[in-house]
Amino acid sequence: MERIASFTVDHDNLLRGIYVSRRDSLGDKWLTTFDIRMKEPNREPVLDVPLLHTIEHLGATWLRNNSNWGGEVVYFGPMGCRTGCYLILKGDLESREIVQLIKEMFTFIANYSYPIPGASPSECGNHLSHDLPMAALEAKKFLIEILTNPTPENLEYPG
Repeated sequence: MERIASFTVDHDNLLRGIYVSRRDSLGDKWLTTFDIRMKEPNREPVLDVPLLHTIEHLGATWLRNNSNWGGEVVYFGPMGCRTGCYLILKGDLESREIVQLIKEMFTFIANYSYPIPGASPSECGNHLSHDLPMAALEAKKFLIEILTNPTPENLEYPG
């Protein structure tokens, strides 16, 4: 079998940041998949499931309700390796074009203190697996340490 593109990324040198993971064409339309990497692979402890689940609920809700980008959101959810999330947006986009969007999303998560949307038994398949305080802490950490002043190394995959 042919290796998929995400397995060709040099995870030994990958930093936290926002990266274009792939672009897919659908006729004359494009989808861009972003790798929102909150932890350095194999060098930092991964995000635990409850906090990542909470980031998924809050991030997806905020993104889909965003007045500028909501109609462009196809998907937002966790990576299986638990080092971050994927965001799929309509359009042929670059990481730098969504930095402000991601900053606003992580600011929302860092400051959120209300009931988690979609976290009732009738709305969620694992409604007890949430951790709002840790989700807020990790969101704030990513916001301050990476999103406040991203460098090219935080926006482009290592060569």
